[in-house]
Amino acid sequence: MRIGVLGAGIMADVLGTRWAAAGHELMVAGRTADKADALARKWGGRAGSFREVAEFGDIALIAVLYQGMSATLAEIGDGLRGKPIVDCNNPVEIEHFTLVTEPGRSMAQQIESATGGHVVKALNLCMAHVWRMEPPMFDNRLLAVPYCGDDPRALDMTRQLIADLGGEPLPIGDLRHAHHLEAMAAIVISLLYGGRDPYTVFNLVDRATVSVDA
Repeated sequence: MRIGVLGAGIMADVLGTRWAAAGHELMVAGRTADKADALARKWGGRAGSFREVAEFGDIALIAVLYQGMSATLAEIGDGLRGKPIVDCNNPVEIEHFTLVTEPGRSMAQQIESATGGHVVKALNLCMAHVWRMEPPMFDNRLLAVPYCGDDPRALDMTRQLIADLGGEPLPIGDLRHAHHLEAMAAIVISLLYGGRDPYTVFNLVDRATVSVDA
């Protein structure tokens, strides 16, 4: 799979490193050319402009701070029109740990409207530290990774990328649910800022995965 990585921060680094190891071909763009070039060398890939990287990928990962999202989308232009997109971003301010998007509307939906692509919300509920785990295991269970979107092809490709990270893909519905994932992330972020270990996660537990006394 050809993956266009839009962003050169820590999440892009960790996810891209795991996907390159799984055999995917990557191209990266970042605000800082030196960072993008360094990641390209690390992955055995290439660096380019945001527009070039958007056009390169079979699927794109957008991994930028919410404050820079508008500028990033402007540089992408229509390079993602009709393409699958993974949105791992969280529009959460860190004073009160609330969403900065308008009530009931997610950043994922904004990205879809702006790009004309097929967005899947995923990989937004934990820090990059977790994705360095091979695999991400908690209490002897794989980390369940919720994802949501409307396009079957985009969902299938995202499911594969989650599996390549060692997570257990957990489809939760259409893109309307992205708002809920972003709100869940606000809770995780508040815990992390409160001093919790960087490996803090929510994980799905049910009777099939735990011992239950009769």
